[in-house]
Amino acid sequence: MKRLHWYLGSFALCAVLMAPAGIQAEEHGNCPAREGREGYYDRSHKDCHYWDDHENHAYQSWAETKHKTKREYSKLKNKERSEYWEWRHEHPDNDRDH
Repeated sequence: MKRLHWYLGSFALCAVLMAPAGIQAEEHGNCPAREGREGYYDRSHKDCHYWDDHENHAYQSWAETKHKTKREYSKLKNKERSEYWEWRHEHPDNDRDH
């Protein structure tokens, strides 16, 4: 019985320690960094977007349009990130980073 508790405790500890890595992997999906740019995965459209000055400019336009307070993309909640990528797909500008 002690051995079973030890295995269950070990499993729970591993799950807790692996959770942050899983969350980060989900955010970046299968979007490895490319040319020094961070890749972000859009779950709704199942595609990758790569952050650079071009994407930052689009993000600033979105934030102004939606009257959002000025924050870095990385600080947004998941719902706001989804809203941004939805807007981005509705406002293509010869986006070469898909």
